[in-house]
Amino acid sequence: MHQRLPHLFVEIGRFMVTGGLATLTSFLIFNFLAHGLYLTGEPWLLKHAIAAFIIANLFGMLVSYRLSRHWTFRHRPPVHPDGGRTAFFVINLITMPLSIGCLWFSRHVLGLTDPLSDNIAGNVIGQLLGQAARFYLFRKYVFQQPVHATDLAHHPVSLLGPAHQMVDSDRTSEEDRV
Repeated sequence: MHQRLPHLFVEIGRFMVTGGLATLTSFLIFNFLAHGLYLTGEPWLLKHAIAAFIIANLFGMLVSYRLSRHWTFRHRPPVHPDGGRTAFFVINLITMPLSIGCLWFSRHVLGLTDPLSDNIAGNVIGQLLGQAARFYLFRKYVFQQPVHATDLAHHPVSLLGPAHQMVDSDRTSEEDRV
């Protein structure tokens, strides 16, 4: 357990850097689309901040996947035939409502539509909530820790799953006979 702890901190640090770069990508695209980012007088999606946020986050997802696969979790081999892409994007789509909800609440309940409020709600509070959920879900379902033969030799039962879900072969064979 103690040997895994420093590795976990490295993984969390890399995940935070990856998330930061993906968020920066989303932040720049969102602010350009919704607020002009001081580059245009007429933002393309001024009246559609939620749509701008979704588009920006799709680009952020691409950055996040590439960095996660090739840097953050590079030591964890893919467990899915497609390298985990489908699970990665499904998890991102499932957690995206956390940040969209924060942006929606800020705009439609609190009535705050300025760039600072949008960014605090969507790109700070919402992204932090989503980041925490994604870290857990990515580690659990997309970038799983490989099982080594030595782990099986030392802890064969614990790697199979919780004891209450294990099938008792003696009980099953008796029930089949009755």
